Amino acid sequence: MVVVVERFVVHMRTDGADRGPRLGPFGPAGQTVYYRSNSLAHRLTSLSDHSPTPDCEVSVVIPVCNEQDNVSPLAREIHAALEGRYRYETIFIDDGSSDGTAAAVLAARADGMPEIRLLRHAVRSGQSAAVATGARAARAPWVATLDGDGQNDPADIPKLLEMARDDGNPRLRLVMGNRATRRDTWLRRLSSRVANGVRGGLLRDGTPDTGCGIKVFDRSVFMDVPRFDHMHRFMPALFQREGYEVVSLPVNHRERTRGKSKYGLHNRLWVGIVDLFGVMWLIRRASPRVGIREEA
Repeated sequence: MVVVVERFVVHMRTDGADRGPRLGPFGPAGQTVYYRSNSLAHRLTSLSDHSPTPDCEVSVVIPVCNEQDNVSPLAREIHAALEGRYRYETIFIDDGSSDGTAAAVLAARADGMPEIRLLRHAVRSGQSAAVATGARAARAPWVATLDGDGQNDPADIPKLLEMARDDGNPRLRLVMGNRATRRDTWLRRLSSRVANGVRGGLLRDGTPDTGCGIKVFDRSVFMDVPRFDHMHRFMPALFQREGYEVVSLPVNHRERTRGKSKYGLHNRLWVGIVDLFGVMWLIRRASPRVGIREEA
């Protein structure tokens, strides 16, 4: 099944208000749609939410934008890592690609990988929006994410998933990858080191590599955390804000061999530092968590 988000009509509010979506023709219940507000931010909503299905243990979510050459190799690696071990699905989120990315996803599914699903954004909305789209559509209680550039190793998913599902620690709901040996340019390594240092010093989230694309998290917790552009870089602090624990495990990191990076100094380092102050405000304003009991 292919979900094309642009099939749902979106409207721009011009009255300066931001009171929620005004949606055009509805699709089937549970589909994901975007609308545009006066702030021009693409926000995620749903016609109806759903609960994970028991026949799926983990949903692998991969945001992709103009990554047609990486889709097939990455899909095959995910298949090799999980097939026969878990009940799983692979969800590619095509974030407004202008190349053959969507066709490559469909070709991979037709080539013996029926677990693949394709969701498409009508316009490029960013990695955080793509992760949110995939998590909302996920059929499993656990979500694993990977970057679409092929630098994350799908073979690392099982060890992150097993750590996350460890019954000995029921408060653990996010397992992060830690790229101990980075296979990037010196500028990307430097900007990441600076951003992680500043972020860790101010948020004290105890996470050495919050920008790592490979992670496993509890879908239900993710659906409760605040969502905003670039929020995927602050997930450890946001999960801790909800009262849960986060663990980092060393993972493999590989050189990009196909396609071009979508990130540079201006949209990796400086944007992350600006967003940091918003996350600090969210943490300070968090509501206390209280027990709830329904009386018969």
